[in-house]
Amino acid sequence: MGDEVADRGCVGGYETGHGVSSYFDKNMIYKLLADFVSIAHLAFVLFVILGGIAVWRAPKLAWLHLPAVAWGALIEFMGWICPLTPWEQSLRRLAGEEGYSGGFVEHYLLPVLYPEGLTRDAQILLGVLVLAINVAIYALVLRRHLAGRSRE
Repeated sequence: MGDEVADRGCVGGYETGHGVSSYFDKNMIYKLLADFVSIAHLAFVLFVILGGIAVWRAPKLAWLHLPAVAWGALIEFMGWICPLTPWEQSLRRLAGEEGYSGGFVEHYLLPVLYPEGLTRDAQILLGVLVLAINVAIYALVLRRHLAGRSRE
């Protein structure tokens, strides 16, 4: 039975109708890649919002964080879609899944924050919040740095 199952394109005893290495493997790889892009995108968004806390502990991270904040705020203020969003959607379609309309923030984060979806005003508010959070954190970092200098 083992050879017969392999010859018919079966996976785990279930017939796929395709060779094992065609449809199933490609879809799984694209799905995993789409999930990876989605997780990386979320990590970037979290770094944009909360990376100032990491800068508090390691000030040299500001060289990475400040451009990330600028990019995140620019995306929100201009109403653009981050390039990671269409990349993820493309990978999802290649995996045989449906893509989604709108951006990453609108699809994954706004249903939690704003159930009705992303409006232009909400986008601008998100950009202002990103900047306000980071200005506050960087003010604390700067004050800490200046206080350390005055002790020397």
